[in-house]
Amino acid sequence: MEQLQAFWSSIPDPSGIVIHLGVTLAILVVGWAVSNLLGRWMRHIADRSPRIDPTIVPMVRSVTVWAVRIVVLLAVLARLGVQTASLVAMLGASALAIGLALQGTLQNFAAGIMLLVLRPVRAGEFVAIGSQGSGTVDEIGLFMTRFVQADGIQILLPNTLVWGSPITNYSRNKTRRLDMMLGVRYDDDLESALATLKALVDRHDGILGDPAPQVMVMEYRESTIMVNIRVWTPAEKYWDVYFDLHRRAPQELRQAGLRSPIPLREVQSIPAPAPENGAANG
Repeated sequence: MEQLQAFWSSIPDPSGIVIHLGVTLAILVVGWAVSNLLGRWMRHIADRSPRIDPTIVPMVRSVTVWAVRIVVLLAVLARLGVQTASLVAMLGASALAIGLALQGTLQNFAAGIMLLVLRPVRAGEFVAIGSQGSGTVDEIGLFMTRFVQADGIQILLPNTLVWGSPITNYSRNKTRRLDMMLGVRYDDDLESALATLKALVDRHDGILGDPAPQVMVMEYRESTIMVNIRVWTPAEKYWDVYFDLHRRAPQELRQAGLRSPIPLREVQSIPAPAPENGAANG
């Protein structure tokens, strides 16, 4: 405190104090504006460069912006006569106390760093986080990860929950396998059904030829033979192929003369045996 009073007493002219305060304020405003411009510039560069993973942009931007702002604040305090060395030491002690009080928050920060380093999820990928739900990764922040569900609802999960849960990534691989089950009646032509479905998947534009599509009998149920269509498709076309096969496969079977499988139960009427003559006369 005495050093601060000595600093201000060293400026004899009141106008000098005004000028000094004006320059200090200008440093604060310009530094703050530069941090914002730097953050926007980083986002702009990331959007234009295909080499930069958009997943890391929000966190790196936040760290960079606040690093610049902290430097600006220290410069302003130093210009006002505050001893920044002792201030940094005091802030370090305060940070330790705050860290102990905010252990959960710091765990989220550490989990966010691990998510960015190991990258089990990336922006734009569709994932399922354990039993917490599924959605498209929108942003991995310092403390929380934002997802957008298929119905457009936004969900926010703490980074520790994302990092500590099983992650199913549906978008990481370029191809996905699609399995579809259909029923064929026992009294219909099974070989005709298999050939019809095989011809359908062979000529489908969204189905890959390698691995080769498969159409095979999987199981026998009470009144239906279950046939499995197993194909591979590009990950981005998975749902288009899924819905298209569910629409076209039954149509193809009906056009081939096969009937829709419905539950059937065979009931036999067995006549009662005729009574013996002796029993009838009695």
